Amino acid sequence: MSRVLWTVWVLGAITKLSKEEGPDQASSPSCDPMGVCDGRFRSLKSIPSGLTAAVRSLDLSNNEITYIRNRDLRGCVNLKALKLVSNGINAIEKDSFISLQSLEHLDLSYNLLSNLSSSWFRPLSSLKFLNLLGNLYKSLGETPLFSQLTNLQILKVGSIDRFTELQEKDFAGLTFLEELEIDASNLQRYEPESLKSIQNITHLVLRMKQPVYLLEIFVDLSRSLKHLELRDTHLNTFQFSKASIRETNTLIKKWTFRNVKVTDGSFSELVKLLNCVSGVLEVEFEGCTLDGLGDFDISDMDKIKNIGGIETLIVRRLAIPYFYSFYDMSSIYSLTANVKRVTVESSKVFLVPCLLSQHLKSLEYLDLSDNLMVEESLGNSACEQAWPLLQTLILRQNRLKSLEKTGETLLTLKNLTKLDISKNNYVSMPETCQWPDKLKYLNLSNTRIYSVTRCIPWMLEILDISNNNLDSFSLILPQLKELYISRNKLKTLPDASFLPMLHVLRISRNTISTFTKEQLDSFSTLEALEAGSNNFLCSCEFLSFTREQQSLAQILTDWPDNYLCDSPFSVRGQRVKDTRLPASECHQVALVSAVCSVLFLLILLTGVLCHHFHGLWYLKMMWAWLQAKRKPRKAPPRDVCYDAFVSYSEHDSYWVENMMVQELEHFDPPFRLCLHKRDFIPGKWIIDNIIDSIEKSHKTIFVLSENFVKSEWCKYELDFSHFRLFDENNDAAILILLEPIEKKAIPQRFCKLRKIMNTKTYLEWPTDETQQEGFWLNLRTALKS
Repeated sequence: MSRVLWTVWVLGAITKLSKEEGPDQASSPSCDPMGVCDGRFRSLKSIPSGLTAAVRSLDLSNNEITYIRNRDLRGCVNLKALKLVSNGINAIEKDSFISLQSLEHLDLSYNLLSNLSSSWFRPLSSLKFLNLLGNLYKSLGETPLFSQLTNLQILKVGSIDRFTELQEKDFAGLTFLEELEIDASNLQRYEPESLKSIQNITHLVLRMKQPVYLLEIFVDLSRSLKHLELRDTHLNTFQFSKASIRETNTLIKKWTFRNVKVTDGSFSELVKLLNCVSGVLEVEFEGCTLDGLGDFDISDMDKIKNIGGIETLIVRRLAIPYFYSFYDMSSIYSLTANVKRVTVESSKVFLVPCLLSQHLKSLEYLDLSDNLMVEESLGNSACEQAWPLLQTLILRQNRLKSLEKTGETLLTLKNLTKLDISKNNYVSMPETCQWPDKLKYLNLSNTRIYSVTRCIPWMLEILDISNNNLDSFSLILPQLKELYISRNKLKTLPDASFLPMLHVLRISRNTISTFTKEQLDSFSTLEALEAGSNNFLCSCEFLSFTREQQSLAQILTDWPDNYLCDSPFSVRGQRVKDTRLPASECHQVALVSAVCSVLFLLILLTGVLCHHFHGLWYLKMMWAWLQAKRKPRKAPPRDVCYDAFVSYSEHDSYWVENMMVQELEHFDPPFRLCLHKRDFIPGKWIIDNIIDSIEKSHKTIFVLSENFVKSEWCKYELDFSHFRLFDENNDAAILILLEPIEKKAIPQRFCKLRKIMNTKTYLEWPTDETQQEGFWLNLRTALKS
């Protein structure tokens, strides 16, 4: 509840702030619910009014604020960070920061402050970061500015041209700083021990154009500083005086020279300084220029056995203007015997002379990235007895082209365990190669190789072949523990049987569409898998697998944000973890089974119903009716060639053939009857015979009996006659009841027979012989009508 109230209060305060700006509302800072306000580049002339305790961070950099009043920030009691960079501020009232007791970050750099006042900083007891660079002050004032800032960790003071003086009292009260940056590019006066008051400084960044006071500053800081960084300095006039160094055991562990110009002479002086003091372990040159020919003072070098205790030397982007006239630097080879780690990066190195390599007897780590090394020069550098203790060699982004030659060249390095030859031009890979026996780590990333062979050493423990053109990986590497194969074209995970000891696998940004629980389980020792950013097919099986595996997040280091569906199209871009597919897609087998079961039951039910209600018979009858409808509605008179078509059951044939036929066909004049046994055309479909016979007959005689109602064909004949009765509106049917039939005995499918018996008069065959003559008379009369 308190959190909700706090959020409402913050939003209300910010809304109030925006409303109180009045005419300048359009240029007021924009604030988020957390109280972070951004007012950069708003052309503000002053700090906006109405700032409240809701504001936690305020950035008003790059505006036109020239003056800070003591009431401007009075309401910002919870302000943590205030940035007023590049505004043109030339004055700050005395109590302007009195309410900012929670302030931790204050940036007033690159303004027009010509005088600094300790009253500004006195209330800032929580301040950790203070930047005063690039202002117009010449010194830090008459009284200590920072004595109340006991929590200050990072301090930046000075300017490139105006700041000229460092005084003994300037840093009084500061006992510990993580970083101190002083822009003393135009330093003209340095009071002794001005920096000695700071008891502990982790990192000092010192900008000086000329090294006039460098030795004095070094002496003052030697017992309190860990890392000295010298920037933008011309050391051409630097002279080392051993008399100025009273203490040779310093706390300084690292020296950095950034954008520094060195001559042959000043380099020799630096070497003397480093040789005179102890404790320095690392020296770094970045973006420096060696303005000379390498003609160092050999007489002085001979007196120097080593450069203090330096173990690490880093050189990045070194420029040598007279490179093609440069000496071989053999005069300083002897200084390198104790160096353990060397980095020479982006400095156009194409050769490390064999003699220098042999002097580097303690070298364990060598980085020659982004240079011009080729196999031939590498062979000269890695000559016999070169780099005897070397364990790590980095040749990233050079001009190497042949893996086979690279491996053979490095066979002299008996202790080499890590080799990085990434970003070289290895397009193809030979079938076999030779490598140093102890090699455990190999980096072949970004080399454009399109297949891997047994050239890769089988004893590797770590292999990086990321960002190549591989579409498969089938090498047997029994000791491999880590495989980095991202940014290739692999469609499946590697075969686990080839990598029995694998712990880490990174295979992101390939074309893998899925993987299964069985595949993951096959990697029995796998601890971390990075497989995101692939083209995942979010099938039901894959989604089910990811949901069921509760421990998946423990193995997949980039789960779930980097696992997005690529297909189906309907879920493309969704996280695999959040994707749900319709049940119809995920249970197709069950759905098909259910549909088939329902269809089977329907068919079975239809069959039962058809059998019970004689549906098949009705279907046959419908087909026969359709056949009959194709016939002309009324046959032409010339086609009527029978007086009657006789429909009877085969069981009643004796009565029909021996009695009725005799009585009718032998009468004078005779009647011509159509009997199926005698007059149907052989080979013609029986349905067509029935239809044609009825159509060619003037009448249709139905000899009704129990046998008749049991006959399917008799029923057809009855129905066709019924069609004719209604289609032609004539009295074409004659019913003869051969024996008594109860209506209940007539099946339900003989509905038309029931109807005809109810609507038409029928003749009954008399059992009494005296009445039979009358029967035949009535029948002949019916035939003539």
